Amino acid sequence: MTATDRPVVCLDLDGVVWRGDEPIPGAADAVRRLRTAGVPVGFMSNNSSMPVAEVVAKLARFGIEAGPEQVLTSARAAADLLTTTIAPGSRVHVCAGPGVVEALGAAGFEPVRDGPAAAVVVGFHRDFDFAALDRAARVVRTGAAFVATNLDPTYPSHEGLLPGAGSIVAAVATAGGRSPEVAGKPFAPAAAMVHHRLGPTGVMVGDRPTTDGDFAVRLGWPFALVLSGVCVPVPGPGEEPVPEPAPPYLADDLAALVPRLVADLGP
Repeated sequence: MTATDRPVVCLDLDGVVWRGDEPIPGAADAVRRLRTAGVPVGFMSNNSSMPVAEVVAKLARFGIEAGPEQVLTSARAAADLLTTTIAPGSRVHVCAGPGVVEALGAAGFEPVRDGPAAAVVVGFHRDFDFAALDRAARVVRTGAAFVATNLDPTYPSHEGLLPGAGSIVAAVATAGGRSPEVAGKPFAPAAAMVHHRLGPTGVMVGDRPTTDGDFAVRLGWPFALVLSGVCVPVPGPGEEPVPEPAPPYLADDLAALVPRLVADLGP
């Protein structure tokens, strides 16, 4: 997908298109309806764990066609950020999943899991343990560039809320004695990537007001909040309430939201 002057609908994935390994009902049909109406669609996820091809394959498994150029992640944003701060070919310590390894390699860096490094990138991964915390914190304490893919404390799955990248980042920052730069939503590196790769105008669709809503403000776009993920009408621990005032678009899920988007953005 190349950047377009037409307004694009930028969809978060976790909590909007799927919850873990289960699709959210109606999401695939909603994406098809947007495209049929001539509305460009892109995807921006803070989940940095999967390589882009795996994200594309998961979308296809749930009935949504997408090319790699339409899928943006916080891993890509982290790699973009490091291209402005460290030398090409530098060693980068990875305390994250395969998606970060892929993004760093594509940007010309050498991803490593141990030893000295010019930078540390921390993101979501399920095999985080004490040894990984120790290795990452040691590199942070050397003064290496310290980048977090994102600070989301949790993310929604079919298992319920799981610890997110922000929980892992908090551990590394505490042990390393420093706070990171943040690449993903709602921070500037991710916004620059979305504007460059998707276009200057659009609507940001997400399930988390404190991430996706703030990201929409950063982009200068309207926010469309769906109640199929972290934000619910009656929030429990770890969930978020509907903000007051409510955002410009509010719906139970993507399927319920799309008629308004088509009416406002279609030709």
